[in-house]
Amino acid sequence: MIYNNPRILEINTRVWLKKKNFNSLNEIPDSQILDWADLGFDYIWFMGIWKINKDIISKYCFEPGLVASYNEALKDWHKDDVIGSPYAISEYSVNPDIGTEEDLLNLKKRLNSAGIKLIVDFVSNHFSIGTELLKNNKEIFLPADEYFYKSDPHTFFASPFNTTEFYAHGRDPLFLAWQDTVQVNYFSPAARNFMIDVLHKISALADGVRCDMAMLTLNNVFNNTWIGPLRKYGFAKPEKEFWYEAISSLKNSNPSFIFIAEAYWNLEWQLQQLGFDFTYDKTLLDRLANDDIKGVKDHLQADNEFQKKSVRFIENHDEQRCASKFGKDKSMAAATVISTIKGMIFYHEGQFDGKKIKLPVQLRREQFEKTDERIQKYYYKLLRITRNEVFRLGEWKQLDTIPINENDTSSEKIFAWQWIYKNQSRVVAINYSGSTSRCRIKFTVPDNGILVNLFDELNSVSYERSIQEINEQGLFIELKAFSSHIFALKL
Repeated sequence: MIYNNPRILEINTRVWLKKKNFNSLNEIPDSQILDWADLGFDYIWFMGIWKINKDIISKYCFEPGLVASYNEALKDWHKDDVIGSPYAISEYSVNPDIGTEEDLLNLKKRLNSAGIKLIVDFVSNHFSIGTELLKNNKEIFLPADEYFYKSDPHTFFASPFNTTEFYAHGRDPLFLAWQDTVQVNYFSPAARNFMIDVLHKISALADGVRCDMAMLTLNNVFNNTWIGPLRKYGFAKPEKEFWYEAISSLKNSNPSFIFIAEAYWNLEWQLQQLGFDFTYDKTLLDRLANDDIKGVKDHLQADNEFQKKSVRFIENHDEQRCASKFGKDKSMAAATVISTIKGMIFYHEGQFDGKKIKLPVQLRREQFEKTDERIQKYYYKLLRITRNEVFRLGEWKQLDTIPINENDTSSEKIFAWQWIYKNQSRVVAINYSGSTSRCRIKFTVPDNGILVNLFDELNSVSYERSIQEINEQGLFIELKAFSSHIFALKL
């Protein structure tokens, strides 16, 4: 079954395998895969499966900022816990610390048998500074010279394989360059062809890719970031975008292969137009975190196709844990929001346990945190409620929240929407505030009869209400702080 609103779970592969005492991907039991299927996951993103160069760890993974993050995340960390960034990929072969290519293919087969697709990383912007490609395929990287290096030694470097050759580190133009990486040159046809070939190789091993910092590869972004060396070495802006060429090539040979873009800077729509199936929705996270309720409501009125291709999340490995960022009660209300709207719904391993500590990707283990049973119970109930086909195949509509009187503005704090599929309907109301809020909502009800039964699946309470009242005045809603209703009704 292909769903309009698929669900994805991110797993920090190296850390999760160690925590489970598994030595390889092949040791993941079928029972675990069935548990994921039971919770309604359509995709599992195994983050960090590709080979890295361990020889560079001692040089690049102990700079003061990283050490500070290790101290904050893992009080008793030691040198052996630092295993390198999974985003400084040496080559697109399976990291031998987690298994073999055969293990990955077997995992894919087992996931697919349970109705789950396998997602892996594609880091388009750069490779590890220790990659052998810098010796054997140097033409794919952005060149520099000694002048660039001496002018900005943090952004440019001398090749570890030939000190008379200079290259750029990978970077985001808003931040300092990543010292453990080398920048791919997307104005080079050789580089583009090489990276498309990498994607074809990946497509034989997985069902899709999560593309790290996908907007960095766009022609205008790349040109603005690297205009100096591009001009010096005569690299002109290509006519077509790399992502258009890459996605078209992959989809021609494997139409079901999925592309998910980590994307920011309001470039999500452009990336969708270039072929991405889904793009990150950081705007929603930020507005939820900042209690911008009107902003969220406005955001959810965007173009339907954009909504369907947006990845809704409240945490991931780059973000602060939502139980810490939002607080317990607010995090559960935010989880209810993202779980009951259109788009790809994204969850992060540990989110269901109420974990609060953000783990640097360079570490191999995490601080023990006691499971918050209230949060865990809530998530598991929410996941099972929203795996129903009405949320997966239905039509979604945001509802107006009508004030109960002119002096009560608390209706502005409530989110409300309805899902309809065939003769099923769900009506969702979420009080996104720290105090009791009230409103009335009008929604589609049966067109015959006097009363309608509303079963609140979240709170296991059933109500009978007048159809006439809902049509004329609206259903009266009163919710305590950060509480929610998910009403089931038949049409």
